[in-house]
Amino acid sequence: MDREIGGFFELERFCGVEYYEELIPLNTARNALAYLIRVKKIKKLYIPFYLCDSVSNVCEREGCVYEYYNIDKDFLPKFNKVLCKDEYLYIVNYFGFLNKNTVKQLKAKYKNIILDNVQAFFEKPIKGIDTIYSCRKFFGVPDGAYLSTDIKPNLVLEIDKSKDRFKHLLGRFEEDASTYYNDFKENDISFDNTNLCSMSKLTQNILRGIDYKKIIKIRNDNYKTFDKELGSINKLNLRASNGPYCYPFYCRNGMEVKKILAKKNIYIATLWPNVLGLDGTLEKDYAENILPLPCDQRYTKEDILRIISEIEREING
Repeated sequence: MDREIGGFFELERFCGVEYYEELIPLNTARNALAYLIRVKKIKKLYIPFYLCDSVSNVCEREGCVYEYYNIDKDFLPKFNKVLCKDEYLYIVNYFGFLNKNTVKQLKAKYKNIILDNVQAFFEKPIKGIDTIYSCRKFFGVPDGAYLSTDIKPNLVLEIDKSKDRFKHLLGRFEEDASTYYNDFKENDISFDNTNLCSMSKLTQNILRGIDYKKIIKIRNDNYKTFDKELGSINKLNLRASNGPYCYPFYCRNGMEVKKILAKKNIYIATLWPNVLGLDGTLEKDYAENILPLPCDQRYTKEDILRIISEIEREING
């Protein structure tokens, strides 16, 4: 069929460069894991309790056996088994806390590891370590993920289509978050049944139009503002990653604080609600009481100081 010429305009095509042009562009982070399970013929995956159930869902969908493990207070695996050739340890880089040396040590210790950098987009991959990235955790895109692996791409994939996933993004751009929250949730739930595909042209186009240097600077500056005011009372052993996902602040009665903040139009996510049923565990304590305070490119220093002021008002009575 001949190419169409004339008629109305489509979305403008951006001519910038993606942050990870050299990696495999896929439609979702969970499908990046599915890709690895298939190409590496992984039979069993050890995954942390402190994680959303999307990873276990992928394992079930791909016919991969999985088993849970605990983490310690510094978010490192409490895991002492020797892995077989077709077994892998799924390690989450929570809040970007893992530095390159720690990751290399984990690789040397366990051999077969998959690194989840969903919360550490700007932490560059390390050669020889399978690494997964999510785009929509950091940018206003409807989907998108990158995979770093030493296996050359050998799966023939369809290109995903994202045109029907923009309602919540466009709605919040012109109006407010609460009006389009259900649309956001519907979009999120839809990924449970999304086939493994290459990244859509729409998402890839938007990722070529992003000023990554500016975003990294804003995130770093906002994180520093949080830490200057809250660092002395934060019980977590922090390590700031480059262009951080959020500022993780631990406080008692975290769930109550989130409810109070929500009434003031400050929405703090719970990571992850499926963990709340694990009574008496560190994982439940973290899920309840770690506030992932937003430090991303949407917010000014004044916004950050407002969040700090409201939190201090609540925790100081």
